[in-house]
Amino acid sequence: MNRRTFLTSLGATSAGGFLTTTAKAEPSPRLMADVLVIGGGTAGTIAAIQAGRLGAQTILVEAGSQLGGTTTTGGVSYPGLFHAWGKQVIAGIGWELVTSAVELNSDKLPDFTKPTGRQHWKHQVRLCGPLYAALAEEACLKAGVQLRYYEFPTAVEQTSDGWKVRLAGKGTSVEVAAKQLVDCTGNASVVGMIGLRRLREKTTQPGTLMYGLAGYEVGSLDMKALQAKAAAAVKAGALKPTDFNNNIAGFVRSGGGNAMHVPDADSCTSETHTATNIRGRQSVLRILRFLKEQPEFAALHIERMQTETGVRETFRIVGEATVTVNDYTRGRVFDDAVAYSFYPIDLHVEHGVKPEHLKEGVVPTIPLGALIPKGSKNLMVAGRCLSSDRLANSALRVQASCMAMGQAAGVTAALAARTGTTPLSVPLADIRRSLAKHGAIVPKS
Repeated sequence: MNRRTFLTSLGATSAGGFLTTTAKAEPSPRLMADVLVIGGGTAGTIAAIQAGRLGAQTILVEAGSQLGGTTTTGGVSYPGLFHAWGKQVIAGIGWELVTSAVELNSDKLPDFTKPTGRQHWKHQVRLCGPLYAALAEEACLKAGVQLRYYEFPTAVEQTSDGWKVRLAGKGTSVEVAAKQLVDCTGNASVVGMIGLRRLREKTTQPGTLMYGLAGYEVGSLDMKALQAKAAAAVKAGALKPTDFNNNIAGFVRSGGGNAMHVPDADSCTSETHTATNIRGRQSVLRILRFLKEQPEFAALHIERMQTETGVRETFRIVGEATVTVNDYTRGRVFDDAVAYSFYPIDLHVEHGVKPEHLKEGVVPTIPLGALIPKGSKNLMVAGRCLSSDRLANSALRVQASCMAMGQAAGVTAALAARTGTTPLSVPLADIRRSLAKHGAIVPKS
């Protein structure tokens, strides 16, 4: 058999030699779920585990290869803050996974009895990101959650009793009929697909590509000379100030880490996400080449580097309730509070960040209404896209708070599915009782 005969027998086109299939398109498989969670990041993972533990038939869809979001793929493997003013304010499933990761990897928890002052990061919990992802995955499986990696929604349609969601992935196309839908995409992507209102700033916070450098002695560096060389490199176009947050001394002292910015970071579409990741990696190349030109950095090397640039800010929903910066900084206890949050106001700009710390004793809360898009039925969000103004959101978006939101959304969605109602109609007492039963710390209003 010659080559042309062989290709023709496989259904190849004669023009280009491409293999084609002549099989008839099969109808998409139809799946059923009580709770469908879109996005397996910081909040979505916890939401799915919680719904599963309450007996809800739960599906978790994640476009990437692992769970955990910012903690894992984003490389911020030091989630916080779980404690405020000497007491724990966030616990539950997120805390369970965090402490399991610390224990299994022989890491250590911070001493939460010691006040941090303005160094809030000292109470963030350092852990192994990949291990956290594995433990989160295990917890999902034990809770009966169906995991669907490498998939994303392509169509969302409201039905009389819930939602019909079309998912596409690598060689897959399925339709899910779900009673309750939880958008944990970080971008409120599902909310946008439905056509509900979202908010976005004209200029959003920069992102960060997390990586670590080694192979040099900080004590031997002439920081003034290095700063002058960096300034010259910026002027020549070889560096950008955002490559090192306009502070090369601080950058090299920290070994990189969370010490650079990627302006206009956006993960909302494949095109903007691609551009964001490219700009992040180009920044790494610029700083490496600059430092390697200096004799003190002859042995410079990368110890670790994430595959994606972390994104801090895109869309926020307009919810049944909205957390303002005034609510946050005065520690307002909402009537429908379902979780605490604790972190400084943390708005990043291109060349750095200056956290605005809370007054002593202040512990903000998160209302259930901020997790429910205004005017919606059978729909919730959790994570950084909750209903809040920009400054409040800069603090609410951190990992411990997102874990707490995820657990609250998971409880509410599961109870709504069980009782055949919508999240806003689930009795608040039932939500709080279930949260407490599953280890969460619930504010008293």
